[in-house]
Amino acid sequence: MIDNVVYSDADLKEEGKFLQLMQESKNLPKTSQPPVGVFAEVFEDLCKDGSQILAIHMSHALSGTVEAARQGASLSTADVTVIDSSFTDQALKFQVVEAAKLAQEGKELEEILSHVEEVKNHTELYIGVSTLENLVKGGRIGRVTGLLSSLLNIRVVMQMKDHELQPIVKGRGAKTFKKWLDELITSLSERSVAEIGISYSGSADWAKEMKESLQAYVEKPISVLETGSIIQTHTGENAWAVLVRYNS
Repeated sequence: MIDNVVYSDADLKEEGKFLQLMQESKNLPKTSQPPVGVFAEVFEDLCKDGSQILAIHMSHALSGTVEAARQGASLSTADVTVIDSSFTDQALKFQVVEAAKLAQEGKELEEILSHVEEVKNHTELYIGVSTLENLVKGGRIGRVTGLLSSLLNIRVVMQMKDHELQPIVKGRGAKTFKKWLDELITSLSERSVAEIGISYSGSADWAKEMKESLQAYVEKPISVLETGSIIQTHTGENAWAVLVRYNS
Protein backbone atom coordinates (compact mmCIF):
# COMPACT_ATOMS: atom_id res chain seq x y z
CA MET A 1 0.00 0.00 0.00
CA ILE A 2 1.38 3.39 -1.04
CA ASP A 3 -0.26 6.52 0.37
CA ASN A 4 -3.42 4.52 1.16
CA VAL A 5 -3.65 3.09 -2.37
CA VAL A 6 -3.45 -0.70 -2.60
CA TYR A 7 -1.43 -2.24 -5.44
CA SER A 8 -0.86 -5.86 -6.36
CA ASP A 9 2.34 -7.18 -7.92
CA ALA A 10 0.43 -7.37 -11.20
CA ASP A 11 -0.08 -3.59 -11.04
CA LEU A 12 3.66 -3.00 -10.74
CA LYS A 13 5.07 -5.09 -13.58
CA GLU A 14 6.42 -2.12 -15.53
CA GLU A 15 10.11 -1.69 -14.75
CA GLY A 16 10.77 1.20 -12.39
CA LYS A 17 7.10 1.85 -11.66
CA PHE A 18 7.16 0.79 -8.01
CA LEU A 19 10.35 2.73 -7.31
CA GLN A 20 8.84 5.87 -8.82
CA LEU A 21 5.72 5.50 -6.68
CA MET A 22 7.84 4.92 -3.58
CA GLN A 23 9.97 8.01 -4.26
CA GLU A 24 6.85 10.14 -4.65
CA SER A 25 5.10 8.75 -1.56
CA LYS A 26 4.94 10.55 1.77
CA ASN A 27 5.60 7.41 3.77
CA LEU A 28 7.40 4.12 3.30
CA PRO A 29 5.12 1.66 1.46
CA LYS A 30 3.49 -1.07 3.51
CA THR A 31 3.58 -4.64 2.26
CA SER A 32 1.21 -7.45 3.13
CA GLN A 33 0.97 -11.12 2.31
CA PRO A 34 -2.10 -12.63 0.59
CA PRO A 35 -4.95 -13.46 3.00
CA VAL A 36 -5.10 -16.95 4.51
CA GLY A 37 -8.42 -17.58 2.77
CA VAL A 38 -6.89 -16.92 -0.64
CA PHE A 39 -4.25 -19.56 -0.01
CA ALA A 40 -6.92 -22.04 1.07
CA GLU A 41 -8.94 -21.40 -2.09
CA VAL A 42 -5.93 -21.72 -4.37
CA PHE A 43 -4.81 -24.95 -2.70
CA GLU A 44 -8.32 -26.41 -3.04
CA ASP A 45 -8.40 -25.52 -6.72
CA LEU A 46 -4.96 -26.97 -7.43
CA CYS A 47 -5.68 -30.30 -5.74
CA LYS A 48 -8.85 -31.08 -7.68
CA ASP A 49 -6.95 -33.50 -9.88
CA GLY A 50 -5.41 -35.21 -6.86
CA SER A 51 -2.06 -33.45 -7.11
CA GLN A 52 0.23 -32.92 -4.17
CA ILE A 53 1.26 -29.31 -3.63
CA LEU A 54 4.68 -28.03 -2.63
CA ALA A 55 4.60 -24.33 -1.72
CA ILE A 56 7.99 -22.63 -1.36
CA HIS A 57 8.02 -19.09 0.00
CA MET A 58 10.40 -16.31 0.95
CA SER A 59 11.97 -16.14 4.40
CA HIS A 60 9.59 -15.43 7.26
CA ALA A 61 11.99 -12.64 8.29
CA LEU A 62 10.95 -10.64 5.22
CA SER A 63 7.28 -11.53 4.87
CA GLY A 64 4.43 -13.28 6.63
CA THR A 65 3.57 -15.11 3.40
CA VAL A 66 4.92 -18.49 4.47
CA GLU A 67 2.89 -18.44 7.70
CA ALA A 68 -0.25 -17.38 5.81
CA ALA A 69 0.34 -20.28 3.42
CA ARG A 70 0.65 -22.71 6.33
CA GLN A 71 -2.60 -21.47 7.82
CA GLY A 72 -4.28 -21.67 4.44
CA ALA A 73 -3.05 -25.24 4.03
CA SER A 74 -4.52 -26.17 7.41
CA LEU A 75 -7.92 -24.91 6.25
CA SER A 76 -7.74 -26.82 2.99
CA THR A 77 -8.37 -30.48 2.25
CA ALA A 78 -5.44 -30.42 -0.18
CA ASP A 79 -2.23 -32.36 0.38
CA VAL A 80 0.04 -29.35 0.87
CA THR A 81 3.63 -29.07 2.06
CA VAL A 82 4.73 -25.52 2.85
CA ILE A 83 8.40 -24.71 3.32
CA ASP A 84 10.38 -21.59 4.14
CA SER A 85 13.12 -21.08 1.55
CA SER A 86 15.23 -19.01 4.01
CA PHE A 87 15.81 -16.62 1.12
CA THR A 88 14.00 -14.40 -1.35
CA ASP A 89 14.23 -13.18 -4.95
CA GLN A 90 16.28 -15.38 -7.29
CA ALA A 91 17.65 -17.44 -4.41
CA LEU A 92 14.05 -18.53 -3.84
CA LYS A 93 13.73 -19.14 -7.57
CA PHE A 94 16.65 -21.59 -7.48
CA GLN A 95 14.66 -23.86 -5.17
CA VAL A 96 11.37 -23.50 -7.02
CA VAL A 97 12.87 -24.28 -10.43
CA GLU A 98 14.77 -27.32 -9.17
CA ALA A 99 11.65 -28.63 -7.41
CA ALA A 100 9.58 -28.15 -10.57
CA LYS A 101 12.14 -30.04 -12.67
CA LEU A 102 12.03 -33.03 -10.35
CA ALA A 103 8.23 -32.94 -10.18
CA GLN A 104 8.06 -33.03 -13.98
CA GLU A 105 10.37 -36.04 -13.90
CA GLY A 106 7.88 -37.80 -11.63
CA LYS A 107 10.05 -37.83 -8.51
CA GLU A 108 8.47 -38.49 -5.13
CA LEU A 109 7.86 -35.58 -2.75
CA GLU A 110 10.46 -36.74 -0.23
CA GLU A 111 13.16 -36.79 -2.90
CA ILE A 112 12.14 -33.33 -4.06
CA LEU A 113 12.23 -31.97 -0.51
CA SER A 114 15.66 -33.46 0.05
CA HIS A 115 17.00 -31.84 -3.12
CA VAL A 116 15.42 -28.48 -2.27
CA GLU A 117 17.13 -28.59 1.12
CA GLU A 118 20.42 -29.32 -0.63
CA VAL A 119 19.92 -26.36 -2.97
CA LYS A 120 19.16 -24.16 0.03
CA ASN A 121 22.31 -25.28 1.83
CA HIS A 122 24.44 -24.48 -1.21
CA THR A 123 23.01 -21.01 -1.84
CA GLU A 124 24.36 -17.64 -0.76
CA LEU A 125 22.53 -14.32 -0.96
CA TYR A 126 24.29 -10.96 -0.79
CA ILE A 127 22.59 -7.57 -0.75
CA GLY A 128 24.25 -4.20 -1.28
CA VAL A 129 22.50 -0.97 -0.32
CA SER A 130 23.44 2.63 -1.00
CA THR A 131 21.33 3.93 1.87
CA LEU A 132 20.13 2.30 5.07
CA GLU A 133 17.16 4.63 5.42
CA ASN A 134 14.48 2.15 4.36
CA LEU A 135 16.00 -0.71 6.35
CA VAL A 136 15.97 1.49 9.46
CA LYS A 137 12.41 2.70 8.86
CA GLY A 138 11.28 -0.88 8.31
CA GLY A 139 12.95 -2.03 11.52
CA ARG A 140 15.39 -4.36 9.76
CA ILE A 141 18.55 -2.89 11.31
CA GLY A 142 19.46 -0.63 14.22
CA ARG A 143 18.94 3.10 14.06
CA VAL A 144 22.51 3.97 15.02
CA THR A 145 23.88 2.26 11.92
CA GLY A 146 21.33 4.11 9.82
CA LEU A 147 22.42 7.43 11.29
CA LEU A 148 26.04 6.72 10.39
CA SER A 149 25.00 5.88 6.85
CA SER A 150 23.17 9.17 6.36
CA LEU A 151 26.09 11.17 7.73
CA LEU A 152 29.01 9.35 6.18
CA ASN A 153 27.63 8.10 2.86
CA ILE A 154 28.23 4.52 3.92
CA ARG A 155 27.59 1.66 1.52
CA VAL A 156 26.83 -1.70 3.11
CA VAL A 157 27.00 -5.25 1.78
CA MET A 158 25.07 -7.82 3.78
CA GLN A 159 24.65 -11.58 3.60
CA MET A 160 21.35 -13.24 4.41
CA LYS A 161 22.09 -16.01 6.87
CA ASP A 162 19.72 -17.82 9.19
CA HIS A 163 16.90 -15.46 8.16
CA GLU A 164 18.93 -12.38 9.11
CA LEU A 165 20.76 -9.70 7.14
CA GLN A 166 24.28 -9.71 8.52
CA PRO A 167 26.59 -6.81 7.50
CA ILE A 168 29.89 -8.08 6.10
CA VAL A 169 31.37 -5.01 4.38
CA LYS A 170 30.79 -1.30 4.82
CA GLY A 171 32.58 1.80 3.58
CA ARG A 172 32.27 5.11 1.81
CA GLY A 173 31.36 5.32 -1.84
CA ALA A 174 30.97 2.80 -4.63
CA LYS A 175 34.50 1.46 -4.12
CA THR A 176 33.04 -0.56 -1.25
CA PHE A 177 30.94 -2.56 -3.69
CA LYS A 178 33.88 -3.07 -6.06
CA LYS A 179 36.10 -4.32 -3.25
CA TRP A 180 33.43 -6.82 -2.21
CA LEU A 181 33.02 -7.99 -5.81
CA ASP A 182 36.76 -8.63 -6.07
CA GLU A 183 36.57 -10.75 -2.91
CA LEU A 184 33.60 -12.71 -4.27
CA ILE A 185 35.42 -13.40 -7.54
CA THR A 186 38.38 -14.78 -5.60
CA SER A 187 36.00 -17.07 -3.72
CA LEU A 188 34.20 -18.21 -6.88
CA SER A 189 37.45 -19.18 -8.54
CA GLU A 190 37.92 -21.83 -5.85
CA ARG A 191 34.41 -23.33 -6.01
CA SER A 192 32.07 -25.01 -8.48
CA VAL A 193 29.21 -22.65 -9.31
CA ALA A 194 25.85 -23.94 -10.59
CA GLU A 195 24.17 -20.61 -11.27
CA ILE A 196 24.20 -16.92 -10.43
CA GLY A 197 21.40 -14.39 -10.38
CA ILE A 198 21.69 -10.62 -10.05
CA SER A 199 18.81 -8.36 -9.03
CA TYR A 200 18.65 -4.61 -8.68
CA SER A 201 16.55 -1.64 -7.62
CA GLY A 202 16.91 1.61 -9.54
CA SER A 203 19.75 1.78 -12.03
CA ALA A 204 20.83 -1.50 -13.63
CA ASP A 205 24.33 -0.24 -14.50
CA TRP A 206 26.16 -1.83 -11.57
CA ALA A 207 24.19 -5.05 -11.97
CA LYS A 208 25.28 -5.28 -15.61
CA GLU A 209 28.87 -4.52 -14.66
CA MET A 210 28.81 -7.32 -12.10
CA LYS A 211 27.38 -9.70 -14.67
CA GLU A 212 30.30 -9.02 -17.01
CA SER A 213 32.74 -9.76 -14.19
CA LEU A 214 31.00 -12.90 -12.91
CA GLN A 215 29.89 -14.68 -16.09
CA ALA A 216 33.29 -16.31 -16.55
CA TYR A 217 32.77 -18.31 -13.35
CA VAL A 218 29.53 -20.05 -14.34
CA GLU A 219 28.40 -21.77 -17.56
CA LYS A 220 24.72 -20.93 -17.23
CA PRO A 221 23.85 -17.38 -18.38
CA ILE A 222 23.46 -14.99 -15.47
CA SER A 223 19.97 -13.50 -15.22
CA VAL A 224 19.73 -9.80 -14.36
CA LEU A 225 16.29 -8.79 -13.10
CA GLU A 226 14.63 -5.88 -11.34
CA THR A 227 13.72 -7.08 -7.86
CA GLY A 228 10.15 -7.04 -6.56
CA SER A 229 8.30 -4.44 -4.53
CA ILE A 230 8.81 -6.14 -1.15
CA ILE A 231 12.59 -6.10 -1.48
CA GLN A 232 12.67 -2.58 -2.94
CA THR A 233 10.65 -1.38 0.03
CA HIS A 234 13.37 -2.62 2.37
CA THR A 235 16.44 -1.69 0.32
CA GLY A 236 15.49 1.58 -1.32
CA GLU A 237 16.97 2.87 -4.57
CA ASN A 238 20.25 1.75 -6.14
CA ALA A 239 20.42 -1.51 -4.26
CA TRP A 240 21.40 -4.88 -5.67
CA ALA A 241 21.61 -8.55 -4.81
CA VAL A 242 23.92 -11.31 -5.98
CA LEU A 243 22.57 -14.81 -5.52
CA VAL A 244 24.88 -17.76 -5.96
CA ARG A 245 24.08 -21.47 -6.03
CA TYR A 246 27.02 -23.83 -5.78
CA ASN A 247 27.17 -27.41 -6.99
CA SER A 248 26.96 -30.03 -4.26
